[in-house]
Amino acid sequence: MTERMCLMTVHAHPDDEASKGPGTVAKYHAAGVHTVLVTCTGGEEGDILNPAMDTPEVKADIAAVRARELSASARVIGYDEVVMLGYRDSGMPESEANRNPASFAAAPLDAAVARLVAEVRRARPQVMVGYGDDHTGYPHPDHIRAHETALGAFEAAGDPDLFPEVGEPFQPLKLYYTVWSYKRTWLTHQKFLELGLESPYDEEWFTRRPDEEDRITTSIDLAGYEDVRRESLLAHATQVDPNSKWWFGLPPEVAKTIHPFDDYVLARSLVDTDLPESDLFAGVRATASR
Repeated sequence: MTERMCLMTVHAHPDDEASKGPGTVAKYHAAGVHTVLVTCTGGEEGDILNPAMDTPEVKADIAAVRARELSASARVIGYDEVVMLGYRDSGMPESEANRNPASFAAAPLDAAVARLVAEVRRARPQVMVGYGDDHTGYPHPDHIRAHETALGAFEAAGDPDLFPEVGEPFQPLKLYYTVWSYKRTWLTHQKFLELGLESPYDEEWFTRRPDEEDRITTSIDLAGYEDVRRESLLAHATQVDPNSKWWFGLPPEVAKTIHPFDDYVLARSLVDTDLPESDLFAGVRATASR
């Protein structure tokens, strides 16, 4: 019997799923892969970046508002399941929110890993996607903890001696890290200049973020799914200003042509695969059908 293919992505906040690999998930969902989104926090500390949503009513109910936005974004992308890991947003580094005992950053790592292991053992994803290990460009406590949690769960889920109370062991076969695309950002910047438009990117953008192009092992062609990122971002009305040059400064028909790929680093693999890859499930399907 052929085992059901399942992809699980692990993100820190509502809206991260819209900026990191949404076209990839949409593509696999359309191909029949069961897709699971794990969001570690409720995004309670997120600033309201869209002036149209900056109202007392929204601020007073921000967790519920962001949950609704997440649900809308997940529908756009095509997630079959949305799982909330149940932690509070930790806020930016050294903020008061870091010290909230309900925050993700303040939680014992083993407890967070156990929660995610439970979801891995329930959903049985062959492939997991999490955050990378280089946070120099954006050292958000929740992104760091999301990386630690996804890596810990990948390594623990198949071990019967670890967290036996949260389900029968299941070992995912591959773990990927998302990559901030230096190439896409640089080409976007150049396109602004070519069209005679003011670019929202300055030199700092190309120095403060790590250039991970040499680490990329896997690129997913987004042909037919180039618009998913834009549409899922717009679902997060509090976090994304529809007039933002940052996200939407180029005409959509132009933006969709710029590096239409999602890039990843293959961090762990228990199957044989040739690099570079063009499929997150390379080497997995043959293993699962044995």
